[in-house]
Amino acid sequence: MTTIFADRMENTRKSFIREILKVTQQPEIISFAGGLPNPGLFPVEEIAAASAKVLSDEGKNALQYSTTEGYLPLREFVAQRYLKKNGLQIDPDEILITNGSQQSLDLIGKVFLNKGDRVIIESPGYLGAIQAFSLFEPEFSNVPLLDDGIDTDILDRTLSEGSAKLFYTVPTFQNPSGITYSRQKRIDTAAILDSHNVICVEDNAYGELRFAGEDLPTIRNHSDNTILLGSFSKIIAPGLRMGWICARKEVMEKLLIAKQAADLHSNYLSQRIIHQYLLDNDIDKHILKIKDAYGERRDLMVDMMAEHFPQEIGYTKPEGGMFVWVTLPDGISSMDLFDHAIKENVAFVPGSPFYTEDGIGNNTLRLNFSNSDFKQIEEGIKRLAVCLERLAGNKCITE
Repeated sequence: MTTIFADRMENTRKSFIREILKVTQQPEIISFAGGLPNPGLFPVEEIAAASAKVLSDEGKNALQYSTTEGYLPLREFVAQRYLKKNGLQIDPDEILITNGSQQSLDLIGKVFLNKGDRVIIESPGYLGAIQAFSLFEPEFSNVPLLDDGIDTDILDRTLSEGSAKLFYTVPTFQNPSGITYSRQKRIDTAAILDSHNVICVEDNAYGELRFAGEDLPTIRNHSDNTILLGSFSKIIAPGLRMGWICARKEVMEKLLIAKQAADLHSNYLSQRIIHQYLLDNDIDKHILKIKDAYGERRDLMVDMMAEHFPQEIGYTKPEGGMFVWVTLPDGISSMDLFDHAIKENVAFVPGSPFYTEDGIGNNTLRLNFSNSDFKQIEEGIKRLAVCLERLAGNKCITE
């Protein structure tokens, strides 16, 4: 039976996170595993009102087929927001509405990647991008992240050693690390990519979720050779499955063809509901509510880790987004920690799936703070600390 499947399926692994989430469905599990927004912050009543209004006023149109590009007023909103937030002059025709950022990655892979083409990716990198691009059988080259973003010396050297089609990055509150590129690092990255004629795929899914520090320009502000990805999942609700690609018109022409072949157009009813919601509500006020809630949760998680984790354990202190990245001492496996933790009804994502090279990241892990309440964060971190002490003790006994 396996001989009938395409070769590409042999090299594309299941989403490790999706498999873990099956384990964490039990109500007694405290889960720091999923990259989930907090459902208590979803604007349920406002979305219900917007849905009712769309169906009452424009139901026959909203339930019909639509254009591949997406609902023009929604694309105009995105373009206007780029101008307001980033100072970018974007034509609405340079925006394509997609079924979340994940479809954006799939379409980019279809348009650009042949088997064996080189893709530069951060190390650690976003698992969803690794999985999406893997279907097209590229060659991944990994460039490590420093505290202020990508290691630009290694990026330049890697590109000097051979050509690449794409560089994929999450420069603001990176998934999984929570790291944010500094202002200078964004400028330097753009200059290096331009000098090597490499397209930057800038995924900005978390950019609106800053609860500390200052807003920074996008890489697109420094290089037109950049494809921007955005999402309504983190600022409204992920179940609506709405994202977008912002790209130059010559790239957009190819993306439209790939999109037509994939699904004709994204869910038109969801597009209309989102647009109606944006018309009737103050999205900045709603985002501020999210940022305040996530900032409090991050502070609590980091404070609890400082109080209860052994001193030799490192962790990031993100200024926004949804994740903390933890580095364990050498010789302590995050998979072993996961096995202990799940017995204590705590879940997280071990770090190795965020690397495309085997044997790397075995002592790292990702914690999500956005989808837990304060009591769960306190109790979950305490339980993890006990598991860490148990593992460290076992290591000492073994040695």
